[in-house]
Amino acid sequence: MHTLTISIYVLGILIALALVFDFMNGFHDAANAIATVVSTGVLKPQTAVAMAAAFNFIAIFVFHQLTVAATVGKGTIDPSVVDQYVVFGALMGAIVWNIFTWYYGIPSSSSHALIGGLVGAAVAKSGTGALISAGLIKTVVFIVLSPLLGFVFGSLIMLLVSWIFVRSTPRRVDKWFRRLQLLSAGAYSLGHGGNDAQKTIGIIWMLLIMAGYSSSADTVPPLWVIISCYTAISLGTLFGGWRIVKTMGQKITKLKPVGGFCAETGGAITLFTATALGVPVSTTHTITGAIVGVGSAQKMSAVRWGVAGNIVWAWIFTIPASAFVAAVFWWIGQHIM
Repeated sequence: MHTLTISIYVLGILIALALVFDFMNGFHDAANAIATVVSTGVLKPQTAVAMAAAFNFIAIFVFHQLTVAATVGKGTIDPSVVDQYVVFGALMGAIVWNIFTWYYGIPSSSSHALIGGLVGAAVAKSGTGALISAGLIKTVVFIVLSPLLGFVFGSLIMLLVSWIFVRSTPRRVDKWFRRLQLLSAGAYSLGHGGNDAQKTIGIIWMLLIMAGYSSSADTVPPLWVIISCYTAISLGTLFGGWRIVKTMGQKITKLKPVGGFCAETGGAITLFTATALGVPVSTTHTITGAIVGVGSAQKMSAVRWGVAGNIVWAWIFTIPASAFVAAVFWWIGQHIM
């Protein structure tokens, strides 16, 4: 990537904006990590949020290979078209969409809002030739695959658990899984931090390469970038997006501790797999698919398909909506920066 002339002042503003997005990602997606464990009554909201935030940060020590950051930073749009206006447009597109969906309690994807923002700003500047098809195809495929995998893992684990505990009393099952859900919620928050913090790391890395403070040949970004991004998403989770918790926790299907355990475990397996493959997936899509899988494993009527359908519509609109907003802010950025 060629080095562009960019003032320290503008670079600082864009890095701060990226960390605001990262904070909002945690704030918006806190519901994914805690909705099941709160709605089943295993933990109080404040305790669940603190635990999720802690595991978000602990992920820094688990996911050493920053494959997702590399996909976002180098594999989504052509690095040569990236400038301060493209990054500004991308971040604003993602932030505006996150605020809109948070306000209306819609569990949409912060990840895909960011990808949509990058696409919209890059196309506004240089047309569709600025897009890297391989990275985008991988991301788009997982829009379908991540909820599907969550659904499959969630329903299979639910069926397996039902078979193992077929002779146990409901009270004994509930007692066991109230404890086990602490482990599954921790694992899910670990996967959430590992996949989602890396997306902002990728954006800041892209900025530093663009400004000449890092090289595109580097295999890892500076340590301060990694620490600040994991800190920002953890703080965002700590403040929690309460409007979305109710939708995720109870409106899709009624959950008991055993169902919460199966949904979180199924979601965690999907997130760990995607992060290992370097795919920036949606934690929202993943846990929603897992919750629907758990509900349908009991009986199809246990799932409120209307609510699930509304969520799917939000998924479909996320990338084009954030892309449009990003294109508008790319234009605004050229006049104010």
